[in-house]
Amino acid sequence: MARLHTRKRGRSSSKKPRSNAAKAWVRLSKEEVYELVKKLAKEGKTDAQIGLLLRDVYAVPSVRVVTGKSLTAILAELKLSREYPSDLLDLIRRAIKMRKHLAANKRDTSNRCELSRVEAKIKRLVRYYRGNKLPADWKYAPETAALLVK
Repeated sequence: MARLHTRKRGRSSSKKPRSNAAKAWVRLSKEEVYELVKKLAKEGKTDAQIGLLLRDVYAVPSVRVVTGKSLTAILAELKLSREYPSDLLDLIRRAIKMRKHLAANKRDTSNRCELSRVEAKIKRLVRYYRGNKLPADWKYAPETAALLVK
């Protein structure tokens, strides 16, 4: 399978473990993982940051294996999930930075092409999330998106 905006194929060899049982060296229980997720979410961490901290600092390789639920399901259950999906917000932040750069550097054509690619990804994600996590009439506009991220 080729990547989205290149002709190259992905070469990632990182794979999740196949077993569905928690490893013996994982010291945290289900309740402790819930409390950690709650604490980190209240500190303002994103879903991805919470997962990385649990993996690297607290030695929890998979939240789903330990708790039986995904991280986003836990956050939704605790009513700490965000209004907009984090992958969409990350792409919007990236597009805003590119627009700011292009305002100062008008002749940067490679960045202009990259901006169109990023905005294509944003529009594709909006189509995917519309109706479920986004309102049915939500549309991407760079000016309103900048206000959304602030």
